[in-house]
Amino acid sequence: MKKFSYGKIFLLGFGFFGVSVIWSVYNAFVPIFLSDKFGIEPFWIGFFMTLDNIAALFIQPPVGAWSDKLRTRFGRRIPFMLIGAPISAIAFGFIPVAAILPLFVACTSTLLLSMAFWRTPVIALMADLTPSPKRSQANGIINFMGGIGAIIAFLVGGKLFEQNAALPFWIGSGLVVLSSALVFILIKEPQDYGEAEEKPNMFASLREIWNDNDKSALRLFLAILAWFVGYNAIEAFFTLYSVHHLGLSAGDGAGILGHLSLFFVLFALVSGFIGGKIGRRVTISLGLVILIALLAVMFFLAPEVLANPVAEVPVLGTVRVISLLMMGAGVAWSLINVNSLPMVVDLVEDARVGTYTGLYYLFSTLAAIAGPNVNGGIIQLMGNNYNSIMLVGPIFMVVALALMWGVRRGEATSAK
Repeated sequence: MKKFSYGKIFLLGFGFFGVSVIWSVYNAFVPIFLSDKFGIEPFWIGFFMTLDNIAALFIQPPVGAWSDKLRTRFGRRIPFMLIGAPISAIAFGFIPVAAILPLFVACTSTLLLSMAFWRTPVIALMADLTPSPKRSQANGIINFMGGIGAIIAFLVGGKLFEQNAALPFWIGSGLVVLSSALVFILIKEPQDYGEAEEKPNMFASLREIWNDNDKSALRLFLAILAWFVGYNAIEAFFTLYSVHHLGLSAGDGAGILGHLSLFFVLFALVSGFIGGKIGRRVTISLGLVILIALLAVMFFLAPEVLANPVAEVPVLGTVRVISLLMMGAGVAWSLINVNSLPMVVDLVEDARVGTYTGLYYLFSTLAAIAGPNVNGGIIQLMGNNYNSIMLVGPIFMVVALALMWGVRRGEATSAK
């Protein structure tokens, strides 16, 4: 069995820290650029936010399988980061200064393509370094570090954005370079790669999942698709929801997302331990129930109630009623998100971890494509009513919960 090291996982978390900073800033402020700078309608904003994900759909899964087979002196995962991270940082830094839409599209597309190239291998490295019984806890640490990145992006980035729209992007570029350098310098990949009965292959794995009599893997991947559709749809439009439904500023909206991220971070480690104690499926189901209830409350409460300030807190700034609900959503999302990837990688042997990590991102990327499009269309059909995102979200979470009831595999084992 692999030897588990909390210190090594925290160091690896710096890689996810960089990824999280970039995507948090991207999701918070790119819709604002599209709406205010280029005058794009809500439906087309949703469509635009999926163009780069469509490209990623064809990159992340095969890159995961490729990393399973790659052998270099740096390892099988790290080389992807060494190529992708610098390109990501450069493209990200140019987004806020792109003055015309074609250049803006070129920058965002380059960002996604390069991020897709290294994201899956870096996350797969967590499973390479961790024995099965500790993978929920390890993923809790990884998500803890990613959550810190999101907090920096939303809370600090929201204030910086109001001073200079380029600052969050430039700082994010610097942080991704720094975090990737720390992973490269301080993490040494294990050389025992394990052996699969067959060569790792994405399409063969998909056929295996479809034909499996147990259907646990199929149910799990469809549940991942459903809950990410609901969550990504809300995240993509939340700053616009804050402006048009709650009557707040874009910076306020980013700050409220920061409140969610803070509680995601605070509960990430606990969620990993809960998953290890009571089981991953039960923990994920509990998170879904809580999230469904909180989103439904946000839909039914009047905007003036949601926007009502309840306290001024150092660092957090103004805490509103919706902030409290989003804090609870952060806890629920950590129960779901922290335990889902460990379930996926424990469906297979170690030699195929990269392939199944790629399949995890295949379904989450499909959700990132479907979510903004579904909600962008519904917002427009409902007369630009941004509150509709809080209705669609719970529907997809209910579907995910029903699917999770039939999952029977993916719990921790003692064999790895």
